[in-house]
Amino acid sequence: MGYQALVDEVSALLQAPATLEDREFSLIAFSSHDDDLDPVRTRSILSRRSSAAVRAWFEGFGIARADGPVHTPPDPATGVRSRLCLPARHEGRTYGYLWLLDDGTVDATDPRVAKAMSLAARAGRLLAAEFQADEAAPRAFARLLSASPEDRADGAATLSGMGHPAASSPIAVVVIRPTIRLTRVPMDVLVHHTAGGAALLVPLHEAADTVPARSTATRLLGTTPWVTVGVGGGRAGVVDAVGSWHEARTAWRVARAVPEVGPVACWDALGVHRLIASLPGAAPGAAVADPAVRPLFEDAHADLLRTAEVYLDHAGHAQQAAAALSVHRQTLYYRLSRIEAITGLAFDSGEDRLLLHTALKAARLAAVPDPM
Repeated sequence: MGYQALVDEVSALLQAPATLEDREFSLIAFSSHDDDLDPVRTRSILSRRSSAAVRAWFEGFGIARADGPVHTPPDPATGVRSRLCLPARHEGRTYGYLWLLDDGTVDATDPRVAKAMSLAARAGRLLAAEFQADEAAPRAFARLLSASPEDRADGAATLSGMGHPAASSPIAVVVIRPTIRLTRVPMDVLVHHTAGGAALLVPLHEAADTVPARSTATRLLGTTPWVTVGVGGGRAGVVDAVGSWHEARTAWRVARAVPEVGPVACWDALGVHRLIASLPGAAPGAAVADPAVRPLFEDAHADLLRTAEVYLDHAGHAQQAAAALSVHRQTLYYRLSRIEAITGLAFDSGEDRLLLHTALKAARLAAVPDPM
């Protein structure tokens, strides 16, 4: 028996309009009935879900924890009629609700209510099976990100056994942080929620082309301004997703450390930052690795630190660096001489400039924590 047949049987049994919603108050099925509908049922049918305020109102009567019928009172101010709620439960957990517009006329001790509760339990079993199936793929994705080869192989086998599209195509992993509400996620994209963020497993046409992953992330973000995204490199199959995941996390950190790279940063497009990220001094929380550069990170030398980075970013072009810093060129020259005196490094030495520039970029990256 499907959901619609269950709802129709309950409605006929209790002679009242019936509605089935999942535990998120999304509409699943409803009975036809020649009766005046209240605003809540009307909006539920038209929009396929109830509002957060409606959900809070009904959950305030303990329906999420109830294991038997619950009468909810009317609200004359809003036109909401009284209801009989039959929780759709399975193995001690609520998966949805069967609602009857009863106007308080149905006695919870009526034998028909006991039969209706058995139908609600059947709905609970069906909803639980769907919920578990829906959760199986994200759990398999989470195992793909494990440090254990056995877990990764198990996750790949689960997705393959389910016939999930990602199991038979190249993939890339996307990291999104902080957490946002992800809507309109494509059916073939898996989401694994973590503390403060989310990881996405995105099928690709080719492992070398991660444009679909970037496009998916950009579309999901919309115009959200405070979110940063890292896109890992492509992999031939899901069993290697953990490598793309590590790259996505690094890309996210680079986007945070170097704003002009973000808000969506792709591992394949990070350039020199891919190399810098592999240095011990660029690991999250690492101290400045080189002792010659370390003094520049004292608070008293903040201007010198900024000057060194801007000057080197502009390839030693004094006029451009001075303009970027909004200082006179003589001020720039004075600061450069102070940097040389403090570090013992010379700006006319290619090796010294490389050491200083690399150490500065690594330290900037080290200041950004791992997103997961």
